[in-house]
Amino acid sequence: MHFKIGTRSSKLAVWQAEHIAQTLQNAGFTTELVLFETAGDKQLEVSIAKIGSKGVFTQELELALFEGSIDVAVHSAKDLQSTLPEGLEIIAFTERELANDVVVSYNPDFRLATAFEGTVVGSSSTRRRAMLRKLYPHLTLVEMRGNLQTRFRKLEEGQAKAMLLAYAGVKRMGLEKYIVEHLPTDTFVPPAGQASIALEIASSLEQAKQAALKLHCNHAQTQIAITNERTFLKAMDGGCSIPVFAHAYFESDSLVLHAGISSLDGNTIIAEKVKLSSSEFSNTLAAETLANEILAKGGAEILKEIKQQQSI
Repeated sequence: MHFKIGTRSSKLAVWQAEHIAQTLQNAGFTTELVLFETAGDKQLEVSIAKIGSKGVFTQELELALFEGSIDVAVHSAKDLQSTLPEGLEIIAFTERELANDVVVSYNPDFRLATAFEGTVVGSSSTRRRAMLRKLYPHLTLVEMRGNLQTRFRKLEEGQAKAMLLAYAGVKRMGLEKYIVEHLPTDTFVPPAGQASIALEIASSLEQAKQAALKLHCNHAQTQIAITNERTFLKAMDGGCSIPVFAHAYFESDSLVLHAGISSLDGNTIIAEKVKLSSSEFSNTLAAETLANEILAKGGAEILKEIKQQQSI
């Protein structure tokens, strides 16, 4: 059986696709990579909010799935919009790497708390910038977009003294030596899907290929966690440009979902935790209920204000 694997062309995206290809090859299948450049990759000087957050890193690959020119699209799970186009589905989530954010810098002594007033710190994420504004208001924040190598080049050029990134991407690119701080997930709560690779297919893909992808690439616990995170994200109507966060993790025999939303300035953060028993793992009602509670507690007003600001 042969798999055509679609991926963005950045180094990290290719690494992820090659990881899936190797997994399938180890199972006795043949593979080839098909590379794409997405709207999010092309418009690096424009904020995600201005491009339009839904499908900004996935649309070209999804079109190829519909056309049948690829069998499976490989994504960072956090980049997938909460609602997929009809006829597409996620067949697998790989085992999650550590989900936390990290601070990277060429100065090994850099720390967020002790940086001088006005020190410039970069991030492409509205969520990370909101949390930085809340916890480290003495810093000056700039948006730094691009693939990992582009962002490190901007850091080297002095556009910022440090950056916030996902640990998983830094590790996969072998850049761990530049990590100066690991940020705890209870304060810098990750976005839905961070640190896992998602495999997207057309529902019409032949059943033998679907079965092979699910058997060899899916990690059951990660799938449970991220399905709940994405349910929360969908109920919140969140996207890449909205500082919505959701992190589900196992604690003994329970699944804890820590999720919420922040205003862009970080002054208002509404977050809650809910603990799911094993009988509730596959029932996403708890995640939907949590989202509705947060919306009722002021999340809806925050969401409305953010969308108004981003439409200007």
